[in-house]
Amino acid sequence: MLFLWQAHLTFILLGFVLLGSMHCTQRWRPWLLPVLAAVSFIPVGDLPVAAYLRSFTDDLAITTLVLLGWASLVRLGVVRKQALSARVQVLVLFAVLAALLYPATMGLTYVDPYRWGFNPRPLIVAIGLLTLALLWLGNALAVLMLALGTLAFALRLKASENYWDYLIDPLLAGYCLVAGATLCLREVWRLLRPVPAAPTSSI
Repeated sequence: MLFLWQAHLTFILLGFVLLGSMHCTQRWRPWLLPVLAAVSFIPVGDLPVAAYLRSFTDDLAITTLVLLGWASLVRLGVVRKQALSARVQVLVLFAVLAALLYPATMGLTYVDPYRWGFNPRPLIVAIGLLTLALLWLGNALAVLMLALGTLAFALRLKASENYWDYLIDPLLAGYCLVAGATLCLREVWRLLRPVPAAPTSSI
């Protein structure tokens, strides 16, 4: 079952983030993690439950697991929720990485950035510079996502030999696009919403 470590971790963290966001689970939220861990090992047929989730999500990028872990700590009250500027930085960063990678994988461009991930020294240097810039900006989550993703690639903790698979996946790309669009719509709504007139005092 060691080769399924990522499937179990994905099941636990993703389940906790989704269930932990419900107000009704607030009182017994700390117990969700051990319960989900136990459920992930329940055998159904020849495979544990977590393996069936893996058939839908595949192995998530390490950056996605770090993001889910951070969100879980926020739900538990261990770390504070990120400031809006830091959240925007994370969303823009991984939306740009997705925009760089996925159009080529769908055959929309002639350049194949995915090939860079098999010999990723220039890509690692670029990610390292980005990490230093985010460290200077004080964005702890983005730094952890990129640093741990790179470290996991160096240790080959996933089956993939491609650096991209440690940095980005469709779930993270979709989250960044949806969350970014939501933030933009909220900002547009805030700007278009009429400002209530100040009450005038009668003399």
